Amino acid sequence: MKKCLGLAPIVLVALVSGCSSLRERKPVPEEMVEAATIPGVRYARFWGDVAPPDLEERIKEVRARAEAAFPDAKNQPRKFLAISGGGSNGAFGAGLLAGWTESGKRPQFDIVTGVSTGSLIAPLAFLGPEYDPQLKEIYTSYDTGDIAKKRSLLKGLTGDAMFSTKPLKELIEKYLDEKLLRAIAVESKKGRLLMVGTTNLDTGRPVLWNIGRIAESGTPEALELARNVLLASAAIPAAFPPVFLDVEVDGKKYQEMHVDGGTTTQAFLYPIGLDWKKLSHSAGITGQQSIYVIMNTRLHLDFEAVKAKLGPVAVRSIDLLIKAQCFGDIYRIYLAAKRDGLDYNLAFIPDTFKEKSNELFDPVYMTKLFDLGYQMAKAGYTWDKAPPSLEHEGALSAAP
Repeated sequence: MKKCLGLAPIVLVALVSGCSSLRERKPVPEEMVEAATIPGVRYARFWGDVAPPDLEERIKEVRARAEAAFPDAKNQPRKFLAISGGGSNGAFGAGLLAGWTESGKRPQFDIVTGVSTGSLIAPLAFLGPEYDPQLKEIYTSYDTGDIAKKRSLLKGLTGDAMFSTKPLKELIEKYLDEKLLRAIAVESKKGRLLMVGTTNLDTGRPVLWNIGRIAESGTPEALELARNVLLASAAIPAAFPPVFLDVEVDGKKYQEMHVDGGTTTQAFLYPIGLDWKKLSHSAGITGQQSIYVIMNTRLHLDFEAVKAKLGPVAVRSIDLLIKAQCFGDIYRIYLAAKRDGLDYNLAFIPDTFKEKSNELFDPVYMTKLFDLGYQMAKAGYTWDKAPPSLEHEGALSAAP
């Protein structure tokens, strides 16, 4: 749930810490990283920067599931939804979805992906409009104290983060319960995909988790694993503690360290090197495919006369880095969509929204942002068909 306000000082303070009291874990040896698996869950995840070697097998199984549920599935239009990070700005995406429902034009999505705050929205968006009230509650009713608890300075400096995410974990447990997990499993069996992104801090690589397959597994650990993946996806490094996830290699148990998916990508659909057009052809999919990208952020920063002090300079610089990452992900998804024949649609917080948040998670601010997204979608939102600087006709005609 990336929110850069105040993050830079936290990072800098954490870096200068000389001593630490660490949580113990048994990390996966470097030479065994590729062999690490999630016990009892087939197809639980894959790297987000390269297509899995068994991709054909996975796709064939998804196709078979979809056709079993819907005999004409391969000829039907397919809709994909990617929801970005953005911290409390996730209220925009939640409102947009609720307003989209109210407009009567919201489709069912075949694939839903989420990163950071988007990972908390994604399961409810995946299950459909009946979960809009929960989305509204999450993004208008809670404040910072309901999400994170500040640790003492000493504990923060000698530990793994400046905040405890126990409140966030409890919030995830409230909404992601056994009933919700069963509902996700039912939809997964129909060939629909719910994917959440984290970052493996040991390897420095994005990881895409198939929450539907975890839900289907029926293992005693499935619910806790799904909750921990969502928690990890929202774990801002240094601010929030990393999450240890259990894996196995040759029957031996290890723990991977995962943090905010937004550390490596703000939004995703599939790895850039994956030939989606070829994959669709081999799967016999002939219907039009569309991608909808919700970026929970404004794409431009307002002018600010930055004070020549460590904190303001660091915060502003990280803001700029995150904006650059957002643009990079928008372009990456756009270029992949154009290459692979997908209809591209983009939504983001308009620059005209000038409200300021008074804390990390300000319910007054989030309510205004939720209402903005809701009203925009209810009125019939016009999705951008290209990244902002490509919108003019000349650039579009030159695009691949």
